[in-house]
Amino acid sequence: MNERDYQHRLSVHRLEPEDLRSESSPDQFPFDTTEDMKGEDYGMIGQERAERAMSFGLAVKQSGYNLFVVGPTGTGRMTYTQKRVEELSASQEVPCDWCYVNNFDDPDRPLILSFPAGEGHEFRKEMETLLLDIEREIRQAFSSDSYENQKRMMLDDLRSQMDELWRQAGDFALERNFKLEQTHSGINTVPLRFGKPMSVNEYNQLSKRDKDDLKEREKEVETKLSETVREINKTEAQFRKDVQAFMMTTASNAVNGLFKPLREQYANNEHVLSYLSAYERDVVEHFSFFFSEGDEQEQIMSAIAGSKERQYQRYTVNLLVNNKHCEGAPVIFESNPTYHNLFGKVEYQGQIGNLVTDFSLIKPGALHLANGGYLILQAIDLLQQPEAWNGLKRMLQTGHVHIENPHEGRGLFPTSALKPEPVPLQTKVIIIGSYPIYDLLSRWDEEFDKLFKVKVEFDTVMTNDEENSWKMANFVKKHVEEEGLLPFHKRAVAKVIDYSSRLVDEQEKLTTRFQDISKLLVESSFYAAQRERAYVDEEDIFEALEEKVKRSNHVPELYREQIHKGTIMIETDGYRVGQINGLAVMGTRDSVFGIPTKITAQTYAGKSGFMNIERETAMSGQIHHKGMMILTGFLSGQFAKNRPIPLAASITFEQTYSLIDGDSASSTELYVLLSSLSEVPIYQGIAVTGSVNQWGEIQPIGGVNEKVEGFFHICEEKGLTGQQGVIIPKQNVRNLMLEKDVVDAVNDGNFHVWAVGHVCEGIEILTKVRAGHIRGADGRFPEGTVFAKAEQRFDRMYEIARQQQAELKEKTNNDKNET
Repeated sequence: MNERDYQHRLSVHRLEPEDLRSESSPDQFPFDTTEDMKGEDYGMIGQERAERAMSFGLAVKQSGYNLFVVGPTGTGRMTYTQKRVEELSASQEVPCDWCYVNNFDDPDRPLILSFPAGEGHEFRKEMETLLLDIEREIRQAFSSDSYENQKRMMLDDLRSQMDELWRQAGDFALERNFKLEQTHSGINTVPLRFGKPMSVNEYNQLSKRDKDDLKEREKEVETKLSETVREINKTEAQFRKDVQAFMMTTASNAVNGLFKPLREQYANNEHVLSYLSAYERDVVEHFSFFFSEGDEQEQIMSAIAGSKERQYQRYTVNLLVNNKHCEGAPVIFESNPTYHNLFGKVEYQGQIGNLVTDFSLIKPGALHLANGGYLILQAIDLLQQPEAWNGLKRMLQTGHVHIENPHEGRGLFPTSALKPEPVPLQTKVIIIGSYPIYDLLSRWDEEFDKLFKVKVEFDTVMTNDEENSWKMANFVKKHVEEEGLLPFHKRAVAKVIDYSSRLVDEQEKLTTRFQDISKLLVESSFYAAQRERAYVDEEDIFEALEEKVKRSNHVPELYREQIHKGTIMIETDGYRVGQINGLAVMGTRDSVFGIPTKITAQTYAGKSGFMNIERETAMSGQIHHKGMMILTGFLSGQFAKNRPIPLAASITFEQTYSLIDGDSASSTELYVLLSSLSEVPIYQGIAVTGSVNQWGEIQPIGGVNEKVEGFFHICEEKGLTGQQGVIIPKQNVRNLMLEKDVVDAVNDGNFHVWAVGHVCEGIEILTKVRAGHIRGADGRFPEGTVFAKAEQRFDRMYEIARQQQAELKEKTNNDKNET
């Protein structure tokens, strides 16, 4: 190929400077700085799909239509979700209050009561007032004159009955000449003689018959005495019952009037009426809580059983959820979704060396607080908490919030039999997570799709058009005002839009990851302020981007330094057979950069086929293996349609010591194989990237900007010759958003970028030799072309293989004849 034809082919595929970067025009904005711009609220920019899904999911009231917001960080998914939900909730009805109260029939099963918003707080105050009134009324009732007189009359009647019983027993004894005497040890029966106690001498002088008669009469007296004692005990027991009934009646009469207004107030709430009835019944049964009438021993026992406050605790109200001050439905974002933070817990208190609890120590969780509204969670935080995900699913499935101890079965914590009544649940749960988490849950958790039926997907890109450019400018204005930054000139706004396209590596798109844009705004405003500017201009944008690169380019600088010193062997000038510069992308935590990699190939006669050295050393991945097999398919299709290829070849990435994967270098590998086969040298000042299929068509790759810039910087350090450049797939032209210094070098003719669609176009640029991949009428490739030279090489290999086979056959026949 003569120089004229070669230059023509170069010009056909060479990209112009305007192809290398999309430049937004500042003239599209009708303002000088954002300070002059009238801001508008566009909501979420570039997320129309997500907005529609969010509106749908929030509007559907049926169960299971919870939302999973999916997308990468930095797209504003959290900010938008909170803002959208808060806007919607502001116009919704405030949900009811929830209170836990004592279950007087079964204290281990506290009851839940619901009230309209704000009335739960009032109910608790009313119960506190009621308790004070009960204590006052009962004290007054039991200290009144009528109570004391009635009690005294009952006591006098008891004494009269007991005196009568003792009198009857005494008369019975006297009739039988016995007297009853009460002593410290009990009641004794004393025999009488002539009305006086009988002495021992008198008893001894009695005849046997008189003694027997005395003993018989004594037994009768003792029997009567036992009957009297039993009668007295019955009388005392009945007296205690009568007194207890009297005191309960007194207490009931004292408090009954206190409950009537409450029953009228809550006449429409059956659960509250039932609770008030049980409350009153318990107060009457435990009237002794409200006054002290016992002796010192009883007071000591009462202290052991619990203080007065502890006894009164059974009549308090635990206001679990108080929506008194809410405006609209609640929106709760739980940043630490542990099991107890989500679903509540029962706390414990120490008492005489033990841990005790009751309904007043029940604490709410985020689901309780968000009941009737919205609960927002981060997926990664939720899934890191033991039992939290399973607990959330269980609550959503049952439609109730159960307060349980998830470790109860393991015995890790002291537990009680307290099982609060579950709270009915009507909450819209919104989980925010990444694509991998969504895919993981959707694939492996069969209940996930039933409970989270709405997927709200945030995209990372939007169309680069006039409307979205204006929205981006509006975002700049709003962020500047919110953060107190300097206003941005329209030239700076245009560069921000260009940077947005660079972030997504596509000229026709803009990023929706506004977190990265926000960082640029803050940093460029900082450098403008250092220059004491009144506004941010394009120079400040360039400085912010340059400084950002300098802060994180330590690793790429080390690579370039090693290449410059020759430690990593990269040539950027001259021609070599079987050697080419491929391009790779490497990344650290905070930067991504491109570096050239020398790829070499050796071809020789044999039958072993292709040997991928990286594969043999277990340093390449499956996709790279696939790319190597595609090369075999292409070469076989071109040169082995009528005969097998007697080829042995080895190919490797020189000076690479880490895993190699991907197929973006497959076209580069094909070029170097064709060079080695045809023995046509490749110009080392041109680096190549691109995937290839079995038909030789070049396919697009990723990281094209970093790859071009990486090779440019190497050439720049070694010296630009005006012939150097990079070959990229033509489909990647729209992805080009190259740095200004690369574009300037192309504009000055010091560096070039070519776009090709087929391997034959690329091999001609690399070698200055026609590809000649179309066979002529004689079935041969055109003479002097790369493909013709490669086929001639195959012919020589085939002839060598044929001769070797003939020699082997002759030797085998000779061995047989000798045998």
